[in-house]
Amino acid sequence: MYTSIDPSTTKKDTMLLTAFTLVVLTMPLWLAPLGAGYPDLLQKFAIFGIFAVGYNILFGLTGYLSFGHAAFLGVGSYTAVWTFKLLSMNAIPAVILAMIFAGIFAAVIGFFSLRRTGIYFSILTLAFAQMSYNMAYSVLTPITNGETGLRVLQEDPRVLDKLFGVEAQGSPVSSIFGIQMSGYSGFYFCAVMLIIGFYISLKIFRSPFGMKLQAIKSNQTRMEYTGYNPKPYLLTAFVISGMYAGLAGSLMAVTDPLAGAERMQWTASGEVILMTILGGVGTLFGPLLGAGIIKYFENIFSAFNEASLHEVFAFLPDWLENIVVTLTHPFVGEGWHLTLGVLFMLVIIFLPGGIMEGGRRIQAKFSKKAATAKE
Repeated sequence: MYTSIDPSTTKKDTMLLTAFTLVVLTMPLWLAPLGAGYPDLLQKFAIFGIFAVGYNILFGLTGYLSFGHAAFLGVGSYTAVWTFKLLSMNAIPAVILAMIFAGIFAAVIGFFSLRRTGIYFSILTLAFAQMSYNMAYSVLTPITNGETGLRVLQEDPRVLDKLFGVEAQGSPVSSIFGIQMSGYSGFYFCAVMLIIGFYISLKIFRSPFGMKLQAIKSNQTRMEYTGYNPKPYLLTAFVISGMYAGLAGSLMAVTDPLAGAERMQWTASGEVILMTILGGVGTLFGPLLGAGIIKYFENIFSAFNEASLHEVFAFLPDWLENIVVTLTHPFVGEGWHLTLGVLFMLVIIFLPGGIMEGGRRIQAKFSKKAATAKE
């Protein structure tokens, strides 16, 4: 059956994408006052935003909770570094191959894991990810270089670079047609990938395919009764989500040409789950907000120590300053996870739908006040 596309929806999506693009590309400006305008942190915002957006396609739309997405992050990183070593320091082939290999790996894991649902599916994905992590440290050492990690070396073959007469000077750095992917150049490349990833996610959310994924989340049995087999849709969503993770992993290697097995550890999978839940599962912007908040806490709050806290609260009387520093010190520095834990607990208790639910409540309250004022 042909379904017409509502022009108003298309217009709203275009405006949404335009606004999102402007926000992302101007991040160095509006994040600078918050102390987060430096390239390394901006790159993390973009990379983990991609990771979370991709994870949300699986978890947010289908309700299938994967504990093993870090495996695809690691595969993307290793593939990108091997591309740098064997072919070229150009970032584009590395990104493309990383997504392909991560998608193939996701198809294999998804084929077996999606035979189960609920907690059994989650445990299966965790088992596959931990197997991958342990194999990277043991039997796959010739490929992963074990605990040392995989690095790009000056003496690597890089056949395409040599074919076109491109010589790396000093320590090899990834580039795109001569522009090195470090600093703000690296951020803007990651930002463009984030914008493209968000656009694809937006199209999936609005498409009939996305509606079928939401139907699976709502009532999979009822969907089967209507004549649809949910397995192909689930596997497709799993592969797409894995490719997003592979893209994020490749961008980690693009901005810093190395790969280690720690990127495949279960904690990395847990982190993207926290990002998605904190921002709002199943929403377009929620996972991005969650990724931004967690990475901000990790890099900004963890940088505070007792001396810097005394500087912050120096305007207070000495006795009060000492009390405030004593109370806040456990929540910053090495204890920044405690702050994140408290925030996550408050969100789960008071805003089960994440930060986006809080935004909707505020909007509804103001809309109600405006309607009452008109009456």
